[in-house]
Amino acid sequence: MEIKAFKMDGLGNDFVIIDNRQKVTELSKEQIIKICNRNFIGCDQLILIEKDNISDASLKFFNSDGGESGACGNGTRCVADLISKEKDNKNIILTTLSGNLKSKILGNNLVTTEIGNAKIKWNEIPLSEELDTKNLNIKINDLNNHEYSGGTAINVGNPHVVFFVNEIKNFNIEKIGPQIENHKIFPERCNVTIAKVINKNLIKVKVWERGAGLTKACGTAACATAFAGKINKLTDNNTDIEFETGKLSIFIDEKNSIHMKGPVSDIKEISIKL
Repeated sequence: MEIKAFKMDGLGNDFVIIDNRQKVTELSKEQIIKICNRNFIGCDQLILIEKDNISDASLKFFNSDGGESGACGNGTRCVADLISKEKDNKNIILTTLSGNLKSKILGNNLVTTEIGNAKIKWNEIPLSEELDTKNLNIKINDLNNHEYSGGTAINVGNPHVVFFVNEIKNFNIEKIGPQIENHKIFPERCNVTIAKVINKNLIKVKVWERGAGLTKACGTAACATAFAGKINKLTDNNTDIEFETGKLSIFIDEKNSIHMKGPVSDIKEISIKL
């Protein structure tokens, strides 16, 4: 089987995108895992574009472990850019499991997407028990084995937990990430962010994504981190979230809706032989 697809990324957070609007490609979980494998094509997430009667298209996101994800901020921005070029329209609406997401193409490979309102109630995250989502009191250890307790839980289409620390490099995200992702508190697992507040408008982060592992950038993690910074009174409504590969700009409006702005790559057409 040969599949025509696209390869795009947002700050190195990369995607294989398959357009199912004309010709439907049915993929098994094993085939999705194979496509995402770095020894084959390789990507953080696989995205399927499907027909939608109301919006410009609907999207399905699959993590590299083959599991479906409810939201993918950078992936949404990439597909918005792709469909914008096709339709010659700067305003694109895409349907996802977390709602209809509006994107605006700003030019120079910059795209902004309104992710919507964050959920912060324990049963919306969801958590396995009723806890203070602002501080879960989860214990993590730094490289010197000093214990740190914290974690703010937020759902922005998928569950996230954000730990604000004094120094990111003191924490091994590749060790902590899978431990917290699979913590008994999170029945649907979670994305894990280690964050350092530089000032009221800048947070540096490292992210472990549920079902994908260590990623260069993560749009929903940026949104969750900015919102966690706001509710913990650490940051303002405008916050840049800095990854090793660059920044995403997050704006929280007067209705507490989260907007994410950042770069997308050029579109690369690829052929996948399965």
